[in-house]
Amino acid sequence: MSAGSSVEGSTWKLRGEDTAGAFLLFEDEMSLGKVTPMHTHPDADETLYVLAGEILINMDGIEHNIAAGGLAVAPRGVPHAFKVLRDKTRILCFHTPGSSQAFYDGASEPLGPDIEAHLVDFDRIRESGRANGGIEIVGPPPFPQPRG
Repeated sequence: MSAGSSVEGSTWKLRGEDTAGAFLLFEDEMSLGKVTPMHTHPDADETLYVLAGEILINMDGIEHNIAAGGLAVAPRGVPHAFKVLRDKTRILCFHTPGSSQAFYDGASEPLGPDIEAHLVDFDRIRESGRANGGIEIVGPPPFPQPRG
């Protein structure tokens, strides 16, 4: 894939190979209620800039609401997870260095015009992290589950 291609609700702006490994940058559009597992990036800092909508981020046990125009920085090794609070939330995600590309490629599934996004596959994420590095799952999402 080259810059500008879409994967799993994400649009690559710059891949690691585009920046000689200095960083990677992608935009992610997400649905209301999407959550990530509690995780760390052992070898990269992750910066999330909210373009539209809102997320709740749990950073090392402390929760922060981040709305459009807000920024969250997860330094390498710091446990974090987030939950999408508004439909069609869009974030710009910046990893430095760009060493996590293989993880994202392994954890993602290309979406075609007739394929809809689906729930996050935590097992696939965990396996890609094990095989490719870039992420370590340290627990389930830390957010209360809605009552049904």
